[in-house]
Amino acid sequence: MVMAVSEPGIMGLDDFASALEWQARHAEENGAPATARVIRALAGVRASDTATGRRIANWQGLTLKDAMPLRIAGGFHHLLLTGADDRLGAVYAGAVTDQGEVDALVLDLTQRFDARLLPWLDGPPQTNEAGRSVSIMAGLLWLAQQVRVPRFDLFELGASAGVNTMIDRYFFRLGDTEVGPAQSPMRIVPEWRGASSPPLPPAGFAITAVKGCDIAPINLADPEAALRLKAYVWPDAGERMARIDAAIALAGAEPPDLIAADAGDFAAAMLARPAVSGTVRVMFHSIMWQYMPAATQARITAAFEAEGACATPDTPLGWIALETDPATFRHELRVRLWDGGSHKGEEHLLSHAHPHGAWVAWLGG
Repeated sequence: MVMAVSEPGIMGLDDFASALEWQARHAEENGAPATARVIRALAGVRASDTATGRRIANWQGLTLKDAMPLRIAGGFHHLLLTGADDRLGAVYAGAVTDQGEVDALVLDLTQRFDARLLPWLDGPPQTNEAGRSVSIMAGLLWLAQQVRVPRFDLFELGASAGVNTMIDRYFFRLGDTEVGPAQSPMRIVPEWRGASSPPLPPAGFAITAVKGCDIAPINLADPEAALRLKAYVWPDAGERMARIDAAIALAGAEPPDLIAADAGDFAAAMLARPAVSGTVRVMFHSIMWQYMPAATQARITAAFEAEGACATPDTPLGWIALETDPATFRHELRVRLWDGGSHKGEEHLLSHAHPHGAWVAWLGG
């Protein structure tokens, strides 16, 4: 599968200790050492006589594929955000760094709030991150140079709360290239690495529509739902917290266009719409492909390749994927285009990126 995470890698780490250490290192590599300490403390929770510990100890399947450590990490952060217990504030602020102290605190929190924490293991984390949209926008600018008319009809898989579905409302500075509304409260300006910037938006560049799907979309207009989303943001990553607040404000002014749907069903429905001359249909997703069943991945890929075979220069089809390289912890931006001409769905690796958009290393032309 072209867009899937390589093996062996993240999905091969079904041993609990290995999976926990991988997740902790992933947090450390990406500016969240306090979150890493909380994740490592789950080893003690697993050994405890608590309902949460027993659930973790008896976890069925691949720990990282299910993002189990991040599920419960969100629950601990939620205790702080809601004021239920403020002791983790010192850990997230970096005032408490001794792993033994963090282990003891996390275990005590689990014992005190066992019933409240247990449901956080029921579903995957909703880690919407607006910083990732900078890579999606870079991919769009690259695609804009390859097509006759740079007008894009976008649809997103695994959109969660629709933070990245609002990409057309964000301002970006990608090296020397600026795009998006200048007055947007969401300003995404990563450290730009590489010898060049993405091409400037060509004349006529426009995003005409953006629609997203998720199995269980989060309504950012619901304060409780928005707070749950914030709980999944690593609290020692300050810029991420500011971005989620900006996204909540934008969604309050105009909600993103989201529907509850299976990714395979949604992609099939989007592809079944009649192609419109002068419009590029583009699917995008970020850090979600690895969590889908292999059958769903194969279904979407087959549908795209079949529809791509029918593409023409006037009705191109694109696919933008930002997914994790498990060996380097970097995100890789890969783009495919079908246009019935020189582009036949070949994959282009355009950039490496920080998982939350702090930097982008541009490889594309």
